[in-house]
Amino acid sequence: MHAVRNIRLCTKDCLCLFVCPTGATDTETGQIDASKCLDGCRLCVDACPSHAIFLIPKNYTPQQKKSEKTKQALKELAKSKAEQERLALDIAKETTDPTERQLARALARSLRILSEDLHRESGFMLPQDEATRAFLQEQLQKNSNSDDFPKEAVLRLLQLL
Repeated sequence: MHAVRNIRLCTKDCLCLFVCPTGATDTETGQIDASKCLDGCRLCVDACPSHAIFLIPKNYTPQQKKSEKTKQALKELAKSKAEQERLALDIAKETTDPTERQLARALARSLRILSEDLHRESGFMLPQDEATRAFLQEQLQKNSNSDDFPKEAVLRLLQLL
């Protein structure tokens, strides 16, 4: 396990800088150097007041096989969570009550995380999934002659996969 930061949640309180024993955190770029991060240390996770830092596994287990019907149900559920997130954000914009605004924003964040998890479970763009490799190869074939297409980056990603 190593720590990662969700830069959208980071309030740059910088407590992570003070508790990290290896100096793996960098608040300027928002990155946490996984090579310096101690396996499962979690000091920065526990210190972060904005809950922007969390642990992820260094290696993911293979995704469980799912039927097409199950994948479709997960995608539909993710779509409904995305719509609910939009509604919560609309409430946050329209309300004048600070407590309601804070609650609506928290609900929107929770729904975003749930939607992302559902997309991952349905096989959408998991790094280790064959769909990711196929997508990158398709983009490479379609856009390799384009000047603004990051061909080297896509080739590197394919190599890493």
